[in-house]
Amino acid sequence: MKQFKNAAMMLAMVIAWSIFYTVSKVTVDATGSVFAAGFLLRVAALIFLTIQLLADGNFKLLFHPGKGAWILVLIGVFGFLLDLFANLGYASGSLSTGTALLKTDVLMVNLITVLVYRKKLYGTDWLGTAVMLIGVLLVLGIDFSGFSLHLTDLFFLASAACVTANAFWIKTAQEKYGKTTDEISYYNNFVVLILFGIFTLLRGDLNGLSAKVGHGFWPLVLLGGLAQAGIYFFYYRNLKRNEVWVVKLWLLGMPIVSSLIGAVFLHERLTVWKLVGIAVVLLGAGIILLRGRLNAKRSES
Repeated sequence: MKQFKNAAMMLAMVIAWSIFYTVSKVTVDATGSVFAAGFLLRVAALIFLTIQLLADGNFKLLFHPGKGAWILVLIGVFGFLLDLFANLGYASGSLSTGTALLKTDVLMVNLITVLVYRKKLYGTDWLGTAVMLIGVLLVLGIDFSGFSLHLTDLFFLASAACVTANAFWIKTAQEKYGKTTDEISYYNNFVVLILFGIFTLLRGDLNGLSAKVGHGFWPLVLLGGLAQAGIYFFYYRNLKRNEVWVVKLWLLGMPIVSSLIGAVFLHERLTVWKLVGIAVVLLGAGIILLRGRLNAKRSES
């Protein structure tokens, strides 16, 4: 029952993140600004997070952060930077190169887990990770014939590094400073909202917004805000209960869910290579899920 609940929490996280990215892409296209879209989605998320905390009776905890308040702000800053660096990379780089480099956060997490936290990863864990990454690249349809590296592609690696660092900062806030997942979520969203808001106002990206968007735009923003709140809810709880590298591997399932969402709601076509990629991702996941049986003899020794 415990394993089923854990898997359900992981799946809910993947679905929430996939919905958020899909809505985020649509809102960026509608507003013509990554800053305006980011600001509006965080405002919507703030509404849902506030409702949740009020319903739980935990809203008052926000005004007494106590020891370790600095790490709550730091998590928010890194949350903003990971979006900013990725967008800067996409502004001057290719989609395929950026998408591939952003996935290096999985390898970064594995390395930190082994080198910094001294946790043991088996050869099958690395093999499963590599197989899943290959499957993800197939699902995403990365064109390696046009794959090239430029200096500006360092922004993608910087974004991946921020994602990696933030996961461990969140884990530290939970375990060392005793911060609740809801407390971290609220501060993270609020800091990111402020930073996106500053850039949006300075650039004037909200000017004439009503003329750009249609009536269906605002319900979409609310959906994106709900998905963002869902990310905070499930992602942070999963980080609290599991190793960071395990959570990151589950997130490799996002392209699969996004492809299914695109096929059902956006009339996108599921190509043969995407289906092959889905199968490869599931194969890699199977290798990791069977780590206990595959390495039973080593564990005993």
